[in-house]
Amino acid sequence: MIAFEINRENSILIVEPAGPLEASDFEELGRAVDPYIEEVGHLNGLMIYTESFPGWQDFGALIKHLTFVKEHHKNIRKVAAVTDSKFVSIAPRIVDLFIGAEVKHFDYHDKHTALAWLAAEE
Repeated sequence: MIAFEINRENSILIVEPAGPLEASDFEELGRAVDPYIEEVGHLNGLMIYTESFPGWQDFGALIKHLTFVKEHHKNIRKVAAVTDSKFVSIAPRIVDLFIGAEVKHFDYHDKHTALAWLAAEE
């Protein structure tokens, strides 16, 4: 399951995985985010906020996740991975090879610092 909210003031999508990610999580996320992106044109940032990465329910969920990233990464300027998870903390170096957004890791307790970075105009 993924809890999420769109901070409209700063155009930031905040996602909080809470258990193994399912394919339906990305469908639901798309139904909420796509109209916003159509209206505004982009997201200033995406925050992935989780103390530890829960993984995927199955291979289908992983594929749906990768498809979601492929379809949305051009509309997101920055990504903040806010976590103590070793897996997600190395993700910025890997993801940076595949997407155009600037990606940065923050420790889990640095949520406010990450939000400020995502909201900053550059």
